[in-house]
Amino acid sequence: MISTNDTGLKDFKFIREPLMISKRPSKKAIYDSAIERPALLYHLTQLYGKEEGPIVCQRLLDLMASYRTRVPTNVTPDVSEKDSVLITYGDMVRQGDEKPLITLTKFLESTIAGTVSSVHVLPFYPWTSDDGFSVSDYRQVDPNLGKWSDIKRMSLSFRMMFDAVINHISSESEWFKSFLNQEQPFVDWFHVVDPSTDLTDVFRPRALPLLTPFDTSDGSTLHVWTTFSSDQVDLNYSNPEVFLAIVDVLLDYVCHGADFIRLDAIGFMWKKVGTSCLHLPQTHSAIQLIRSILGIMAPHVSLITETNVPHEQNVSYFGDGTNEAQMVYNFSLPPLTLHAFHTGNATLLSNWASNLRLPSDQVTFFNFLSSHDGIGVTPAKGLLNDDEILAMANRVTALGGEVSYKTNADGTQSPYELNINYMDALGTPGEKETSRDKSARFLASQAIMLTLQGVPGIYFHSLFGSENWIDGIAETGNKRSINREKLRYVDLCADLNDINSIRSQVFYRFRHMIAVRSAEPAFNPYGKQKIFQLNPGLFCILRGSGEDAVFCIQNVTNEKIRVKLDSSQIFKTNTNWYRNIINNEIFDDEFDVKPYGIYWLKLH
Repeated sequence: MISTNDTGLKDFKFIREPLMISKRPSKKAIYDSAIERPALLYHLTQLYGKEEGPIVCQRLLDLMASYRTRVPTNVTPDVSEKDSVLITYGDMVRQGDEKPLITLTKFLESTIAGTVSSVHVLPFYPWTSDDGFSVSDYRQVDPNLGKWSDIKRMSLSFRMMFDAVINHISSESEWFKSFLNQEQPFVDWFHVVDPSTDLTDVFRPRALPLLTPFDTSDGSTLHVWTTFSSDQVDLNYSNPEVFLAIVDVLLDYVCHGADFIRLDAIGFMWKKVGTSCLHLPQTHSAIQLIRSILGIMAPHVSLITETNVPHEQNVSYFGDGTNEAQMVYNFSLPPLTLHAFHTGNATLLSNWASNLRLPSDQVTFFNFLSSHDGIGVTPAKGLLNDDEILAMANRVTALGGEVSYKTNADGTQSPYELNINYMDALGTPGEKETSRDKSARFLASQAIMLTLQGVPGIYFHSLFGSENWIDGIAETGNKRSINREKLRYVDLCADLNDINSIRSQVFYRFRHMIAVRSAEPAFNPYGKQKIFQLNPGLFCILRGSGEDAVFCIQNVTNEKIRVKLDSSQIFKTNTNWYRNIINNEIFDDEFDVKPYGIYWLKLH
């Protein structure tokens, strides 16, 4: 049964203990259990109590010691302006009977190697549902995609991000089957809850039942906690056996070449009846413990938290800036950018960006506009009002998209996610436009994402100019399929070679922007930024300082906007001439910004 207080946490105080390991080591840290034990024991005691904590700590140290000689050491420990991440499924590109990971690697090496530094292959493990996010075996590569050697081949050209889908596991996994058979040590690996328990305080991200009945081998029925679906059973981290098993998996990922580990839906990690079961102190402590372990064993590996929640809750996963995630998904950016283009007014986006703060110079944002999921609107709560969110949802529906809903505590439903391709989401219902106009607007939105402080995360279908895949919803019954089309290698290459195709018009300009960005120190992901509001129709941001400074202007409207720059206010110097590093055009201090224009200006 799930406990309300398994580990004496009634009086738990959330204290963020500083790490003993530097964020940016010059080489792999040397494992020394005598030195590292206190940092690990601190968190384990918070999670599992004073009696069990030391026992678990020794087992953890033994586990870590078993990986000492296996963890790679010839790695790059940090990110810079040269880093960007492509987000893709392992089978996004297909060619005949060739294993998709081989095809994908071949395609990416020929198109983006040397420009995009990293690839996030969405869960490439065996799975049973949710397009990979119901993992049945954490340690294997889905044989339909390829083998570990194919992941290794990709890592020769790109830094790799692996998914850690560790809030839940497939109901078809051996772990869960062993649990249903009441086999040791799996008896308490999942949350069993009396269905009469009052769970109304639990935050629900889906309009689905929280508990799912399962029959055991002895004929009894257990109601098991399933946050996301009946096939995705939540792991019970109040059992230290589960935590140790997951650490074993994470260290195995490091040995297979993970440079970044994405903690999927991690805010739901810890359960406690009578709470929201979201962002609990124990969850933060567990992430800090994982950060400590990686800081000892693989300090080059960065944690990235995926928490699709309002901004203030989201950034709490930075911890104190040294002890939790090195990056967090910047979830408020996609809906706010969409709102700016829908209204032709960047004021709300600019106001929000003006208030972005990082707790240290060792962490940064993972900026994105589109992903394998839809556009989350929960992160816009408090930034956009209900009417503005509803207007976006209605517009997306009119543009051929769908809206997913969540169940609120009072039983009502509200928009949770907009399911649509981002390029189509920017459109105006009923308006006919050329592919060049459509691509220009889309690239202006992406330019905003590229200029912000952080590391850009670029979804495959964004970089390669895809549009709505309406047939996908009918084929799968899943609204998210609208932005998950799998493409034939030969067709994709043909489109990229056709200068009149929207794929070609998007990809080559997008790739050029990434290349320009990577050459400018001003875009260092830890560097400062300042927002200027020259006109409601413009998003303006200054990155860097001195000779390296870049002043970026993006027009969110289809109208020309006249601007007059004051270099003494922006660049702290007097000049009348600027160069747009996107296309090398020269401007004086007064000029027209074209509709959906992109101007990254340096002093000339």
